Amino acid sequence: MTDLLAAAAGAALVFAATNVDDIVVLTVLFVAARATGRPRPWRIVAGQYLGIGALVATALVVAAGLLVVPDPWTGLLGLLPIGLGIRALLARTDDEAPPAVVGGALGVAGVTIANGADNIAVYVPVFRSLEPAVGLVWLVVFAVLVALWCAVAALLGGHPRVVRLVGRVGHWLVPAIFVGVGLVILVTSGVLTRLADLAS
Repeated sequence: MTDLLAAAAGAALVFAATNVDDIVVLTVLFVAARATGRPRPWRIVAGQYLGIGALVATALVVAAGLLVVPDPWTGLLGLLPIGLGIRALLARTDDEAPPAVVGGALGVAGVTIANGADNIAVYVPVFRSLEPAVGLVWLVVFAVLVALWCAVAALLGGHPRVVRLVGRVGHWLVPAIFVGVGLVILVTSGVLTRLADLAS
């Protein structure tokens, strides 16, 4: 029993450390959902599960030695949230509602995957070292924590101060957050350095 609790605690720690930035993105999506109706809350939750599920599945496949992830080329996924943010900025209207940067579950999943592509580098060595039973505990903990992340973001997205802030500056803040997330992915992944080396 102690081993299972230790496994659950380890899984929770790794999940929290690698997905803390998702809270910001999810909160912005829930605020947009309240203001514009897009994306629907269930699509945000479904997209988050799809995205985290894809990241974990990829890490499991890589850990099993069946696939090699080209590092740091996964950093190019940062172009997805940048593109979504720029599209939302260009499509802004005169109303004060934050723009619907992402419309459906697949869009949310895409942003989650782009934002968490670097998580694979953490998950692979961990999953490689886990016994199957312990790995199952990790998967259950991850599934529970995705729900918790969505619940926290939904609460933050309904908080009056957050809603007021996004209502005042959401027309540029929401897209700016997505562009910022994409830039962080590009810069921290090392893909820009790799591209510069190829160009020289």
